[in-house]
This record gives sequence, C-alpha cells and structure tokens, in this order.
Amino acid sequence: MNLWPKYVLVSLLVAAAPSFSIAQQTGAQPPVKGMASTVGLFVYPQKNQSATQQLTDEQQCYNSAKTQTGYDPNSAAPAAKTKDQKSGKSGDDDHAAAKGAARGAMISGATGGDAAAGARRGAIIAGMRSKREQKKDTKSTEQTDTKKTAQDKKMDDFKRATSACLDARGYSVR
Repeated sequence: MNLWPKYVLVSLLVAAAPSFSIAQQTGAQPPVKGMASTVGLFVYPQKNQSATQQLTDEQQCYNSAKTQTGYDPNSAAPAAKTKDQKSGKSGDDDHAAAKGAARGAMISGATGGDAAAGARRGAIIAGMRSKREQKKDTKSTEQTDTKKTAQDKKMDDFKRATSACLDARGYSVR
C-alpha cells in the first residue's frame, strides 16, 4: 500500500488552511461602515439584518434625524481657527512693560525730558494695554466655547435621533 498520496493531500490541506479566515468558517459578516459611523455611532444588527439592509436603514435614519433636528453633521462648518491665545502668565505682562518702558525712555530722552519718568509712564501704559488684550482674548475664548457648546448639543441631539430610529429597526447602537 502506497502512503505517499495521503501525505501529499495532508500537506496541501495544512498549507491551504491559513487562507481561510475565521469569518468564512463561522459565517460571520465583516462590520458595516455606514452613515452612522460618520458621526461616531457603532451599529450592530440584532435580528440578522443583511449588510445591504443595514446600510439602507442607516441612510434612512440619518435622513430622518436631519429632518427632526434640523442639523446636518456633513454640512456643519468647522470651528473657526483663532490666532494663538496668550498664555496670560506674568512673564507676558513683564515683557510688555519692559518694551513700554524702553519706548517711554527713548521718547522722553529724545525730547529732552527725564528718561526715567518716561520709562515709568511707558511701563504703566504697556501694562494697561496688555491687560486690555488679555481681557479681549478671554471674552473671545468664552464666545468660542459657547458656540462649541451649542454645536455639541446639536450633534448630541442628532446622534440621539439616529440611535432611536436604528434601535426601533432592531439594531444595537453605541
């Protein structure tokens, strides 16, 4: 009896085994990336819905959420980029005061006045300007934070509407 063909067959099967994925062996479907994933929702079918059905349901729920909330995440403008905010450290104030003092001393010295008095005035004026700029930056930051909060609320409402719709259609949404 010749055992050679059995060894060849076993060798071929062992070599081909890694090419089969676990999903093919168990019949599981790969995850579906639909409209809900664009807003950070994870959707899992609970009633054996097909991938095509899931994509259709996600699209319909996405459109329904847009209608209900009046918000479309895809058309939302990105937040305006602002210039670098000042750190607000005392080093910034000191730097501004020093610059002001130098300017005041130069102006006073050039006009024949007391350079030291000019430096004091320059430092005071520069310090006031620095405080005014910090106040303006703080107010601008507060307005930006308020806008972000409103934008976040709209997005949360949109996600809740989408989740409720998909949940009603037999999906688990996280």
